[in-house]
Parts: sequence; C-alpha cells; structure tokens
Amino acid sequence: MKRGPVVLLGVAAVAAAALLLAPRYLRTGARAPAYAASNVRAPAGVRIRVEVLNASPVRGLARRATMYLRDRGFDVVENGSAPAAEQRDSTLVLDRTNHPDWAALAAKAMGEARAEPRPDTLRDVDLTVLVGARWRPPAEPFYP
Repeated sequence: MKRGPVVLLGVAAVAAAALLLAPRYLRTGARAPAYAASNVRAPAGVRIRVEVLNASPVRGLARRATMYLRDRGFDVVENGSAPAAEQRDSTLVLDRTNHPDWAALAAKAMGEARAEPRPDTLRDVDLTVLVGARWRPPAEPFYP
C-alpha cells in the first residue's frame, strides 16, 4: 500500500480538526497582554526617573523591562534585583514622589501591573517597578 495518500489524508484530517476547534479556543477569553496592544508612552517633556528591580527568579527581566520602558520614554536610571523578601508573582509600580498619574501610566505600560503609593525621599527616583514573574516582555525585533 502506498503511504502518500494515507499521509495526505492524515494531514487533511488534522487541518480540518484545527479549523473546527479554532473558534472554540479563540472564544475562551485568552488575549494578548495589555502592553502588546497599547503604546503607552511617558509624557513629552517630562522626565520620569524609574528604578526597575527584578522581583522574580526569572533571570534578565529587569534588563528587558529597562529596555522596554526606555523605548517608551521613561528615564530608567537604575536596574537590578529586588531583595528576596520582595519576590513576587505580579508586577508592582511604587510611587515614590507622590505622582499617582505617573505610576498609573507606568503600570499601564507594563500591562497587568498594579500601582500603589510608597513614598521614599531617600531614593532619587520617581517610581520603582518591581517586575514580577508573570510579566512577559514583547518579542524583540529580529535583525539578521
């Protein structure tokens, strides 16, 4: 027996099943992260100093969040790792200088982040972004 028609029939069956099941999976409410669709940027002419700390066990998130926020006009002046006590699952933006609108803007830029006031006059930043383990940076452009 020739395998060509059998393989072709199998491929056609898998394709038909995918077409039939795709609408079901698309209706589940799964959506792309909020930052993927929005192009939130820092206000023009305003310098918002940001500290980005990786508050997760995922290596490199602070670096990726730094590049991501800088591309959107935020002035990231420092990045690094958060203390072990600050490890978290979701991203949190801390307002250090009583600018809740800036904190809300950065939280929106980071997607599903939350913003809360936590004044700290000893830090030389306006916002601290604690990047949680669930934050996923957008795909980087491919430059061959």
